[in-house]
Amino acid sequence: MRKRSGVSEPFSRAKVISGVRKACQGRPVSDDELAILAQRVEEDIRSSGVAEIDAHGVGLAILQPLQDLDLVAYLRFASVYQGFESLEDFESAIARLREEGAGGPGSAAPAPSPV
Repeated sequence: MRKRSGVSEPFSRAKVISGVRKACQGRPVSDDELAILAQRVEEDIRSSGVAEIDAHGVGLAILQPLQDLDLVAYLRFASVYQGFESLEDFESAIARLREEGAGGPGSAAPAPSPV
């Protein structure tokens, strides 16, 4: 992994967990779920075949697994890594999640009931 300063260091699941834990603060996300997310991110990065990824790329790789885990934490994290600058950015992200049918933990709207 290449940091912003240009220094390379090994991928660290602990750093992924630390960063995601901040987005999950106050959310019903367990330490085990964070560990699984970090493992999934590492596996996704390694399977991509890229020899080295920058820190921003790691942040982007976290987005989908975090979206699958908790939508509120996802929006918090995405607001940093996708550079949200306005309420419209949040509204667009929420609208996209609704269009995708996201209705899991932390969803902005309850999942529809089966009829």
